[in-house]
Amino acid sequence: MTNMKLSSSLPKGFIPVMLTPFLESGKVDFEGLKMLTEMYLDAGAAGLFANCLSSEMFELSESERLEVTATVVKQVAGRVPVVATGTFGGAVEEQAEYVKRIYDTGVDAVIVITGLLADENEPDSVFASQARKLISLTESIPLGFYECPVPYKRLIDSSLLAELVQTGRVIYHKDTCLDIQEVIRRIEVTQGFKFGLYDAYMVNAVASLNAGAAGLSCIQGNIYPELVVWICENYDNAERADDVRKVQGFFVDSMEIVHTAYPTIAKYCLQKRGFPISTYTRREVDELTEDVKHRADQLLDEVEELRNQLGIRNIFKSNLASQLK
Repeated sequence: MTNMKLSSSLPKGFIPVMLTPFLESGKVDFEGLKMLTEMYLDAGAAGLFANCLSSEMFELSESERLEVTATVVKQVAGRVPVVATGTFGGAVEEQAEYVKRIYDTGVDAVIVITGLLADENEPDSVFASQARKLISLTESIPLGFYECPVPYKRLIDSSLLAELVQTGRVIYHKDTCLDIQEVIRRIEVTQGFKFGLYDAYMVNAVASLNAGAAGLSCIQGNIYPELVVWICENYDNAERADDVRKVQGFFVDSMEIVHTAYPTIAKYCLQKRGFPISTYTRREVDELTEDVKHRADQLLDEVEELRNQLGIRNIFKSNLASQLK
């Protein structure tokens, strides 16, 4: 390994789960990926999560995962931290080796899929043993956990999370427990360590941030990233309390449509907002029907109205292509 950064906490704020743009041929659109990286940064992202489920990581080849991650790291050029998934099944020893390969792309931390460290029917004791083994096999590499719904969602008990964080190696957690009381427990038991919990469940966005979450890491950021950044910056602003409630209500009301035919719908919405991206996806998802498109269009109208009310600039009027020259 050549990239030997010291473990450190990640910044507070919005860490997008990145999409992967594809050409209509089905190949990865690497020039589009560079532009997409700039879009997230222009929106105010505090960091980036590359090679994740939204990136269609399970549909990418091993070499594509490495190249996608390396492309993002190079494009970011140190402006914000980048994390990326580094476990894709097999024996823990195999997963550890791939963690090292992903880390060598230059990321700040490698993310471990919780559902790949133990089978669904195995107890937490097996998961804990495998997690400790992975930590020991990956030297000083900063790690994070992602309670990914694929292959199945394995939640980490707060007491176990605390134990693993105390190793000093776990600095990030993408939380999908959907339970604000458990989120609060997780934050409480990990206080004092270089660690950040980033909630993916936007129903609890403001509540999680008020409880001490480091930020948000959600699919909504692939449709309206400016609003996610805004809530991270204003959730505790007493002067904007009414606006905060309005935005939080919008997050709740838009949950169902945002998850429909995802990630195709996110690419469609970006396209409608003026970003040059194909709706091509390798994942098998529901069809983007005319009805779904109509509802997505209505969603974008609401986004535009909220953006204007909040005084947020439209990042899609920026000439992103010029930033790459």
